[in-house]
Formats: sequence, C-alpha cells, structure tokens
Amino acid sequence: MTVNPLDALPTPSPYPRTSRYHDVETSVHVAPDGRRIPYLGRRLLPAPAAFTAIAEHVVSEGERPELVADRHFGDPGQWWRVADANGVLHPRDLTAVPGRRVRVTLPAGVPAPAEG
Repeated sequence: MTVNPLDALPTPSPYPRTSRYHDVETSVHVAPDGRRIPYLGRRLLPAPAAFTAIAEHVVSEGERPELVADRHFGDPGQWWRVADANGVLHPRDLTAVPGRRVRVTLPAGVPAPAEG
C-alpha cells in the first residue's frame, strides 16, 4: 500500500489568509434527505491580551470600523482585527461612541518586534 504524502496536508481554507474565517473549521451537515450542507464552526474571539498594541485610535463622530482599519492597515476589510483586539462582537459597537479609544494591534499572537 502506497501512502500519498499529500494526504497528510490539511485541507486548504476556502477563505483568504486575511479573512477572519481563514482558520475556522468547516464541517458538513448531512440532512435527513441526504443533502450535504457545509457550514463554518464557531469563531471565538481571542483574548485581548493576545494582541500587541501598535497604536491607539480615538473614534470620531460618524466614523465606521472599516475607516479605522483603512487608516491604520490600508485595508478596510481588516476592520475585524480592530474589533477582535478590543473584544467587540458587533462592529458597530467599536465606533458607536465618539471619543472612545480603541487599540490598534498586530495580529493575535504576533509579538512586538525586538528592539535593537
């Protein structure tokens, strides 16, 4: 019996590495009629302590989460990183209060660069 080494590789994510769903497990529910229904597992928020702060942002009146992400990361699609770093489930809660100070961080688990 020949073992294919590629069988040991994990199934690639259907989401890009920059997506908040990239590392979320996918599963398939088999309905009673045999239909196969794919779904994403639950995505839990990482602990805010897992993030290294690189900036602090003061929310302006009418500001939206994607504007904060675009300003700090150059990518409005990364709003979820700011929300995660501040323990926010609903993106609107991140910028609902003008004057709120939000942490802008490196991705979860990435340490600060070594000082040299």
